[in-house]
Amino acid sequence: MALIRWDPFRDIERLEPFRDIDTLQRQMNRLFDRLIPTHDGESIGLNFVPAAEMEETDDAIHLRLEVPGLEAKDINLEVTPESVSISGERKSETKTEENGVTRSEFRYGKFQRVIPLSSRIQNDQVKAEYKDGILRLILPKAESERQKVVKVNIG
Repeated sequence: MALIRWDPFRDIERLEPFRDIDTLQRQMNRLFDRLIPTHDGESIGLNFVPAAEMEETDDAIHLRLEVPGLEAKDINLEVTPESVSISGERKSETKTEENGVTRSEFRYGKFQRVIPLSSRIQNDQVKAEYKDGILRLILPKAESERQKVVKVNIG
């Protein structure tokens, strides 16, 4: 005896009670079609938000932000003692030609991300480096944060 996998959506025309499920499935498919990654790995239909990775040491906070496809001049970086704000505008164009057919895609859009910091920093001492789509920041902690000792009461 062969096992056959049941697919309620395959023969939906014969299954009148499942019409609403079919409609829901089509709507979900349309939603996910807009979010499927393109050939360059980006998603369609979502606002670009740079991914971030933060590491804290005794002396500084090290922050890495992923902002591919941008030049350093297109990135606006503002640092306060409590947060880092990154914004910019992405303008990209891809053009491919195959078998006499030209495919051209454009992506434009502004982005902004504000990252709260766990410790106060010396925002006038920040060091930044941008290479291969990765923005690296070294945010030295304020002197008061470096020597901060907290008394813990044991109940």
